[in-house]
Amino acid sequence: MNDKFDIPTDWTFKDESVANHFDRHVRETLPWYELVSGAVAHIARHYIPENGRMYDIGCSTGNISALLMDTLATRNAKCIGIDSSKEMVSIWKGWGEVTVGDATKYDYQPHDVTILFLCLMFISIEERQKLIAQLVNTSRKGGAIIIVDKLETANGYFGTILHRLTIAGKVASGITPDEILAKELSLSGVQRPLQEQELPDTFQPFFRFGEFAGWIHETPLT
Repeated sequence: MNDKFDIPTDWTFKDESVANHFDRHVRETLPWYELVSGAVAHIARHYIPENGRMYDIGCSTGNISALLMDTLATRNAKCIGIDSSKEMVSIWKGWGEVTVGDATKYDYQPHDVTILFLCLMFISIEERQKLIAQLVNTSRKGGAIIIVDKLETANGYFGTILHRLTIAGKVASGITPDEILAKELSLSGVQRPLQEQELPDTFQPFFRFGEFAGWIHETPLT
């Protein structure tokens, strides 16, 4: 398998070449990916109970559930991965079960942990707000919802700085300027970064790098 691939004119995960190169590509373009994946797994294991249920929405190749495999297995917890791309699911290496489907139309059961790692920005604003509300409403007491996603660029000069920080991280990982530009243009109309006000006030931040951030919602015990 070649390390590089032709970036689609309109970015899609429903592409065999994109899927086959995804694991390498995401680590090259997001230099913090491994660190934050580990952080998300570390946080999640604090909320997974015996015989619990976890959803991994936009699971791609199964990186998050693979990191949680020992915890999920030891606690006999059920893990369901959901992804809209059959090409990604075909090379899924996670733990538990995985299904091809639209996360906004899934019939969610009460859950202890739900993780949305870099997927909300590929869902329309209206649908992702409905999805977040649904997940909050079906989260079990003491459970958690963990989100990592891209934010709209901040206003003013600081927004320019954060955007350049993201680009600098990609360059440092060996991505060429031509590849950075091609990927950015391919995302036009496909990726819509979040605004923080889309998240309920119950979501607390735990990560920030450039235009990317992470939040956690803890479902109250009462």
